[in-house]
Amino acid sequence: MYTIQGKTSDWELVIGLEVHCQILSNAKVFSGASAVFGAEQNTHVSFVDAGFPGMLPVVNEKCIEQCVKTGLGLNAQINKYSRFDRKNYFYADLPQGYQISQLYHPIVGEGFIEITTSEGTRKIGVERLHLEQDAGKSIHDMSPTKSFIDLNRCGVGLMEIVSKPDMHSPEEAGEYLRQLRAIVRALGTCDGNMDEGSMRCDVNISVRKVGETGLRPRAEVKNVNSVRFVMQAIEIEAKRQIEIYENGGMCCQETRLFDSVNLETRPMRSKENANDYRYFPDPDLLPVILTDDYIENIRRNLPELPEAKKKRYVEELGLTPYDASILTADNETAAYFETAIQGQDPKKVANWVMGDLFGYLNKTCLPITQSPVSAQNLGALVGLIQDGTISGKIAKEVFELMIETGKAPTVLVEEKGLKQVSDTGAIEALIADILSANMDKVAEIKAGKDKLKGWFVGQVMKASQGKVNPALANQLLDKKLSELS
Repeated sequence: MYTIQGKTSDWELVIGLEVHCQILSNAKVFSGASAVFGAEQNTHVSFVDAGFPGMLPVVNEKCIEQCVKTGLGLNAQINKYSRFDRKNYFYADLPQGYQISQLYHPIVGEGFIEITTSEGTRKIGVERLHLEQDAGKSIHDMSPTKSFIDLNRCGVGLMEIVSKPDMHSPEEAGEYLRQLRAIVRALGTCDGNMDEGSMRCDVNISVRKVGETGLRPRAEVKNVNSVRFVMQAIEIEAKRQIEIYENGGMCCQETRLFDSVNLETRPMRSKENANDYRYFPDPDLLPVILTDDYIENIRRNLPELPEAKKKRYVEELGLTPYDASILTADNETAAYFETAIQGQDPKKVANWVMGDLFGYLNKTCLPITQSPVSAQNLGALVGLIQDGTISGKIAKEVFELMIETGKAPTVLVEEKGLKQVSDTGAIEALIADILSANMDKVAEIKAGKDKLKGWFVGQVMKASQGKVNPALANQLLDKKLSELS
């Protein structure tokens, strides 16, 4: 169990996450304006988004479908009746003066996400998923005296996924968020790009003494935009609360911001309750009524989810749980890997994908979809190592050439004359020359210093520029040494 040691006692954490996922759809949730990210400011705005009088919202059915799909991916209850409410508050980037949300009747009810950490595997409860519209964006760094408003994001469909307070460590919260991101990406309901703001996390944190029951007042740390920052914010905020309690103070329920530069949380406002927003049913939108057939049709067409894919990789392909979790983190990586392993050893392909390929992609900041080495060519490279055409060392050289040229490894091996030497006569002659030039070391081997065999094999590889099959070199070296006995 994760605990934090204070001055007077040990403390445990109680953590719940509210994750806002922007829905992947062409249009916004209540208007026909484009929901595509990255356009020039205020070019994707309709009269509905801008809050013009008399403009009526119309729900986007694609957003409903994406919510149901996500709910099924969260092992959750799909509510056949849901309803929209108005959450009333004033802010400059909310031109309507209210946000359309679902307080009382959300589209998705309780579910769970299974996570695996150093403490083991367990289920984290999901309280609900409700559909709402996003607000616009306030820009404060373009002028020293003015703030600017971009309404492109205003009205984009959001899924707010609220967990139960079931997490008790930064590690658990981080893994929950990673699993949720993998699920929505696999389903194609959200791109999960936290750096672009399409997935944002509000972190609810409270502490209590070990063995204490009940919940103390919590702080909600708003809009944390990376898994690493979520984990940092939890640790920092927990220590702040513990220090207050141990100094005789009391924490209050409040909203705070995380400063990732100074590594601190700062107060934003006292925490509002639902009645502060004066919720009431939206009079312009009808309830959403779903049928069993509609829900089952979506269920039948769900793709394989990351947890099921990870389990298959471990049980059928023989990968470690760690390797499987990395390769199933997003659809593109899993698709690349599954293409590359056709006819090849999955473990060896996994090593190349997570090693040399990821190393290059990380260095160049390229997504795997833009890799200059195709999945088919990477699989073919592993095949050349397996059948003895090239050595592992030569394969590294071929991989670099594949990056530069985009050519298939078989073509490059032929062009550069990189095939392994498997002519036993030529290799025996090479070994004989090296042995005769190093008879002092041969005497040491005869005296029992077997580790020197590795030195001789290294000399063979060096003399052949890495083109001799190492296994064959070992075999022929043993033969030659026995002849000298």
